[in-house]
Amino acid sequence: MKTLLWLDDMRNPFEGDWIYMYSPIGDTDIDIHWVKSYDEFTEWITKNGMPDGICFDHDLGEDVARDKVSNGMSKRQVRIQKRETKSGYDCAKWLVEYCMDRDLDIPEIGIQSANPVGADNIRGLLLNYKKHRNEN
Repeated sequence: MKTLLWLDDMRNPFEGDWIYMYSPIGDTDIDIHWVKSYDEFTEWITKNGMPDGICFDHDLGEDVARDKVSNGMSKRQVRIQKRETKSGYDCAKWLVEYCMDRDLDIPEIGIQSANPVGADNIRGLLLNYKKHRNEN
């Protein structure tokens, strides 16, 4: 059974057709692990090793922002705090460093982000690493 790491703070991989649409390793006979933040992402890989596939969202922290607004924090304060939240791109940068330090390939990737610029940045970073490894 293959393992998929699903990085997304809002999209539940167990509902709807998210896995069917975005999983780079198929949608049957896979073990899905849902992480919602940079810390959960890095901790999961550090503890469990490299999954067979990773699905990336770029804009993380929306779930926390909504909770803070509903609990009375001003939208302005939430925006300020959200800017400090690490993104899916930060996770991708960490992943490249992790793989470089261990001489590992990047697993298969999917990107379900609604942020087209963020998605392109993640894709470009990971594809550049793959290209660099193939050249060496």
